Amino acid sequence: GPALCTVVFLLVYFFGMASSIWWVILSLTWFLAAGMKWGNEAIAGYAQYFHLAAWLLPSVKSIAVLALSSVDGDPVAGICYVGNQSLENLRGFVLVKQQGGPTKTHKLEKLMIRLGLFTVLYTVPAASVVACLFYEQHNRPRWEATHNCPCLRDQQPDQARRPDYAVFMLKYFM
Repeated sequence: GPALCTVVFLLVYFFGMASSIWWVILSLTWFLAAGMKWGNEAIAGYAQYFHLAAWLLPSVKSIAVLALSSVDGDPVAGICYVGNQSLENLRGFVLVKQQGGPTKTHKLEKLMIRLGLFTVLYTVPAASVVACLFYEQHNRPRWEATHNCPCLRDQQPDQARRPDYAVFMLKYFM
């Protein structure tokens, strides 16, 4: 019903907008710390403003969407959101970037792209290494036991596994 649709909309829209704003704040604080050489205390002095922006803006936008009765359902996924049926609502409440000439946010967008690229290029290899290490720590006692005691290979053939060479090569590559 409409009440459940509203709850789904609020959860998806509010927290999605809040997470986007927190990502911008994170990028801004990284820029201030790394690029402008601000100290932790100077950045922490703005924490209340960061919280105000990150929670107030999504709240105001969510209330505006509800006040204008702009929540609608996606015919394919069935999720309640804004702008599924109306392009004006999609442009006004979801797509906030203006298309066209150069904007004042160009430098911030470049920084965000660099941070996103760094995040992917760091996170994917790091997660792969961690997964390989979990594989190794989970199976190493069994490998060592079957390697050091050939009788175990004969008694427990299903337990007598050898390390997968590809996993170790992936770990070293990453």
